[in-house]
Amino acid sequence: MTVRNSILIFLLSIFAFSCSTPSDANYVVKKSRSGICHDSSSTYFDQTKSFEAFQSIETCLNSGGRLPKASSAYQQAEKEALNEGRIFTGEYDRADWPHWIDDDSDCQNTRHEMLISASSIPVEFKTDRGCQVAVGEWYDPYSGDTFTDSTTLDLDHIVPLKFAHGHGGDKWSRDKRKAFANDPQNLLLVKASLNRQKGAKGLDEWLPPNHAYRCKYIAKFMEVVDKYALQLIPSEKRVISKMHNACKMK
Repeated sequence: MTVRNSILIFLLSIFAFSCSTPSDANYVVKKSRSGICHDSSSTYFDQTKSFEAFQSIETCLNSGGRLPKASSAYQQAEKEALNEGRIFTGEYDRADWPHWIDDDSDCQNTRHEMLISASSIPVEFKTDRGCQVAVGEWYDPYSGDTFTDSTTLDLDHIVPLKFAHGHGGDKWSRDKRKAFANDPQNLLLVKASLNRQKGAKGLDEWLPPNHAYRCKYIAKFMEVVDKYALQLIPSEKRVISKMHNACKMK
């Protein structure tokens, strides 16, 4: 290779680099094209070549970015448990968590009692017995939309049952699981499709699309975690700490 060709390749590499990275070299956070905020602790920080630069995770999140997903919170938890010589979780069975119960025998289960109490107008029932709610008016903070048909809503466990099971709930009694599954503090009426999108994900894997509600959602999630002394793994704690700091900046 001639000296001239070597110089040309060198100059082209500099040009390519300058086209794919911001001119401001003082960044500490990269927001990828897909909107994910990577700081130096992220395994994808160095791999992210096309990005918008930010001075902090907080400013990146405030711009509409989101934190990277954990590879698998459950796999990480099980791996850490194995390394420490302990069993982290047993097999999850939703039937072991009795929910939508009717403790007072008034024919209205947990879901329909929530529909009655959360409606901003008097509800209408499907039959004259008054057991199941058909129509009302409910605000869904996950989407920011208001609904009038009860069938468009799911009663979401803010801290999902499977998440609780994998973070200490597998050792609970059936009565404690039933109390958790029907605890109004852990229940929220939301758009059905968003509840199913969320699934059993924790804070490091899913946040409501309504940005205005995210900090409140994080706070409510952690209130339930603390109330039931659920055990978070280190990677989850790090992500949640960053979220708390971002919310304090708002």
